[in-house]
Amino acid sequence: MEIQLASELPRVKAMVGAQGSSRPRLVTPGEVISQDTSFMRGHGTYMEEGVQVASVAGYVTRVNRLITVTPLRQVYQGAVGDTIVGRITQVQNNRWKVDVNSRLDAELRLSNIHLPGGEQRRSNLEDERGMRGLLKNGDLVCVEVQKITDDGLLRLAARSTKFGKLSQGTLLAVSPSLIVQDKQRMHDLPCGARVVFGANGYVYITPIIPQEQSSSYTVNFEEVPVDIRKTIGRLRNCIKLLAHHSIMISPTSVMAAFDLSTEQEYEVKDLLKPNIMQHIAMTTVQMMNE
Repeated sequence: MEIQLASELPRVKAMVGAQGSSRPRLVTPGEVISQDTSFMRGHGTYMEEGVQVASVAGYVTRVNRLITVTPLRQVYQGAVGDTIVGRITQVQNNRWKVDVNSRLDAELRLSNIHLPGGEQRRSNLEDERGMRGLLKNGDLVCVEVQKITDDGLLRLAARSTKFGKLSQGTLLAVSPSLIVQDKQRMHDLPCGARVVFGANGYVYITPIIPQEQSSSYTVNFEEVPVDIRKTIGRLRNCIKLLAHHSIMISPTSVMAAFDLSTEQEYEVKDLLKPNIMQHIAMTTVQMMNE
C-alpha cells in the first residue's frame, strides 16, 4: 500500500474566485432564481408565487431575457448537427440500432452512410446483404445527428469520410453536460492522439491516422507503438479525473491536465489515485482561471 501525505503534494492556491468575477451561478431545486417578472421562463425553471424557481440542480444561463438552468447530470437528448460516438447494438433490415447514451437507441439507416469506394450511389440489395460486413454488433461509430423524431428517436447519418467505424482506441463515458459545446468535435492533440469529444458524453481516444490511410469501414490491425498507447492511457485518465470532479471537458482542459501530469512525472496508473486526481483537477482549474 502506498501512502502519500497531503503536505507532500505541491502547494496549490485556494480556489476562491476574485471579487467581481462573472462565474456561473449554481442553484439547487426550489431555489429562487429571479424575482423579476420580465424574464422568460426556460428549461429547468418554473414560476411560483410570481418568482422564477429552479426545478433542477445546475448552472443558471441567461440569454437576453431568457433564463434556463443546465442540469449537472442529464440524459442526452440530442440536437440536429451534433457529432456523437455510438456503439452498434443490433443489425436490422436496412438499418442499425446504435447506443448513444440516451434513453432510446438511435437509428442509422443504410441509405445515410458513405458506402465503401467513395462513389455517390444508392444502396442496393447486395449492400443490404453485406451490412454486417460494414458494421456489426459491438462496433463503435462516429456519426452525426440528422433528425429527431417526435418521440425522441435520433436518426443518424455518416455521409462524409470523417465519419464511420472507429478502431484502435479506447472509449470513455462521461456526463454529456460536462462536454464543452463546440462545432469541432474531432481534435488532433499536440501529444500525438486524436480525441472525439462526442456531444452525447462518449469520448473516444485513438492514434492520429493520416487521411489517406483512413477508411470508413475497415479495421487497422497494425501494432500501436508503446509510447502512443501510454499517451492514450494518460489522456483517458486525465479525462476521467476531470469528469470525477465535475470539471468541463475540452481540448484545453484535457491538455492542461495532461501537461501537468507529465511535468509532475506521474505514472499513468498514478492518475487513478484519489489524492493525485484531486491535486491534478484543482491545479487544472486554477491554471484555466489565470
